[in-house]
Amino acid sequence: MANWSRYSSLALLFFFLVSWTAVASSDGPFIIAHKKATSTRLKSGSERISVSINIYNEGSATAYDLSLKDDTWPKSIFDIVTGNTSMSWERLDVGGALSHSFELEAKAKTIFYGPPAIVTFRVPTKAALQEAYSTPILPLDLLAERPTEKKFDLAKRLLAKYGSLVSVVSIVVLFIYLVATPSKSSAAKKKR
Repeated sequence: MANWSRYSSLALLFFFLVSWTAVASSDGPFIIAHKKATSTRLKSGSERISVSINIYNEGSATAYDLSLKDDTWPKSIFDIVTGNTSMSWERLDVGGALSHSFELEAKAKTIFYGPPAIVTFRVPTKAALQEAYSTPILPLDLLAERPTEKKFDLAKRLLAKYGSLVSVVSIVVLFIYLVATPSKSSAAKKKR
């Protein structure tokens, strides 16, 4: 898994370097699309996948008649819960951004490797439609058996998250207690 993360990071860095070079030398729109999928386990034993696709125009001209198509979600594995897997917009100005999201529900236990979505757009100086591809998503382990969370693990996570806050509050409370309560020696002196 560490190798996959390293290779995907290097591939993403290479992609942005190449795209930045192309943007610097282009006289038209340059479309960058980022696809992200996050899964959420529901209590009923099902899993929801939230997909968001952000589209950016990093070029020097406006893109027209944009169309997003993400038909990479097989019906045998996913049901669409909300939204559409495709969308269209009239234009995307220079430096502008568009966003589209939808939600799916997993029906089968599998590891899913999601390919990129396709964005088509028109450039006024060219007759043919232009295509851009989004980034692919990391593999999704759908409906996987996850170990049950033990109470000790929960306590350890809470301690890691709030431990420093608890210690600071404890020190402040102890300081106030020491300042506010009289010492035994001063109480003994007052009795004499």
